[in-house]
Amino acid sequence: MTAGMAERTDPMTADHRYDTQPRSRTRALPPVLRAPLEGRTWRELGWIVLSLPMSILFFVFAVTMTSVSAGLLVTFVGIPLLAGTFAALRGLGAVERMRARALLDADVAAPGPVSGGRGGFGGWLAGTLKSGVSWRHLLYSLLHFPWAVFGFSLVVPLWTAGWTLLLYPLWQWTLPLYGGQDGIQLYGDGTHNYYLDSPLEIAATSVIGLLLTLATPWVIRGLSSVDRLMVVGLLGPSRLASRVVELESDRGVVVDTAAADLRRIERDLHDGAQARLVALAMDLGLAKEKLLEDPEAAAAMVDEAHGEVKVALQELRDLARGIHPAVLTDRGLDAALSAVASRCAVPVQVEVDLDRRPAAAIEGIAYFTVSELLQNISKHARATRARVEVWRVEDRLMLQVRDDGRGGADATGGSGLAGLAERLGAVDGVLAVDSPAGGPTTVTAELPWRG
Repeated sequence: MTAGMAERTDPMTADHRYDTQPRSRTRALPPVLRAPLEGRTWRELGWIVLSLPMSILFFVFAVTMTSVSAGLLVTFVGIPLLAGTFAALRGLGAVERMRARALLDADVAAPGPVSGGRGGFGGWLAGTLKSGVSWRHLLYSLLHFPWAVFGFSLVVPLWTAGWTLLLYPLWQWTLPLYGGQDGIQLYGDGTHNYYLDSPLEIAATSVIGLLLTLATPWVIRGLSSVDRLMVVGLLGPSRLASRVVELESDRGVVVDTAAADLRRIERDLHDGAQARLVALAMDLGLAKEKLLEDPEAAAAMVDEAHGEVKVALQELRDLARGIHPAVLTDRGLDAALSAVASRCAVPVQVEVDLDRRPAAAIEGIAYFTVSELLQNISKHARATRARVEVWRVEDRLMLQVRDDGRGGADATGGSGLAGLAERLGAVDGVLAVDSPAGGPTTVTAELPWRG
């Protein structure tokens, strides 16, 4: 058993699909030749060009207002003025996030609102001054200005010179006609002048321009990646705040899942075993009344009640297995998944490669994940066979369920797979679905080990 998802292949899931859509002429070019023509390059160039005036606005406002606020701290005016400066910087940060979303393809979430504490103006004032978001916006204002100046000073000359030299053969004729010189002047001291005017020199100039034009997009991308990191790290929510929001969401999912499971258990008990036991009690009461009058009829009713007891016991076993199967507790995932596979409507091959057992909670989630996926295969996939693999990669438990069915499984919206993904996400797990129309379907789940 290999340790990586990408290395785990199976003839059943080999998918030799070819792209029948015609490729655009731009896409047919190598990346080096394609880069100057791509929209991404022009968008990131627009970001760098616009960053200079935006950073000047940020920097001047931040330095001026912070200095004035610091100078007025000896009075009461300085503190609310500094808080107002921070609030204005958050507004400018929102403009930068929108600009990054449009030009850098960086969808940065807005940081959370200022915590007002006990409320009122005093609470807002204290929350603004203590907020790490406020100070990160100030830091962005100070750091982005020199970086924007550097990026503008490097990229604009490179980009302009590249295209100017590349297109030199097209506009060289304007120099002798309107400029009074034979070409681009490389040297001149009043006595000796050297111009790029011969065909070979013009061609060499165009080649140099081509090299600059091909190299500049990669310079732009390198500079933009730093800008993207600055926007995400300084203008977005902190990692701690994002983690808190994620945990709050996961807690809601866990609570909802537990409530749904309790409702399911209550419904199964009410509609299944409880109803059967009520009917059984009534049958036994009738048998008791007929015991003296008609012993044979009473015996037949007791015999029928005995059969109902067996059915009720089986329903209770199934319900207990749905809550937590005893075989999982006693023998682990290998035996438990084999038992689930034996009840599937299609033949299932199970392979579990674990040197030891994960945490009990993770083991239970893994079991119910595979169980639900196999139920989906039985009900919807129209498959002829399936395969379940379980292995460990460092501190992660990996599950993969594959079938050769009709495909088209959807993990979005309100589908069962979407609910399963939410349950896995509640414990920092991930669910990936690869199910093209016509099949095959591969569902991979990743869970923390926590053993």
